[in-house]
Amino acid sequence: MGAQMESWDAERADRAVTVLKAVADPSRYRLLWALSGAELPVSALAELLGAHVAATSQHLAKLRSAGLVTSRRDGTRIFYRAAGPGVRALLEEASVVALAASAEGVAAAPATEAVAPVRATRRARAPRPVTE
Repeated sequence: MGAQMESWDAERADRAVTVLKAVADPSRYRLLWALSGAELPVSALAELLGAHVAATSQHLAKLRSAGLVTSRRDGTRIFYRAAGPGVRALLEEASVVALAASAEGVAAAPATEAVAPVRATRRARAPRPVTE
């Protein structure tokens, strides 16, 4: 494990964080998912999100600057696609990790729920100021 940790220099970590930040938006995640399976024009991607073309273009610019999508122009239309198969793998892995994290969160939920009513009861019993 130590050898693996040594391979992470600051520059590599910064690039990884840039990628994760770019994906850390539900709209951009959906765009990447769609683009990992097909090349699509901005208009189709905007329709998929239910958003304006301008907002979709801003999301795509962020994904492009992170190196996650590539584009090509065909006349007046711009088509986007995932930068490679690693993009789909990233999305799938994020989904697996999220599912595992939510399963762990469910296991911890009963303890949290047992504490919450006690706190609410304590607040309800707090003395009220006299206003006469």
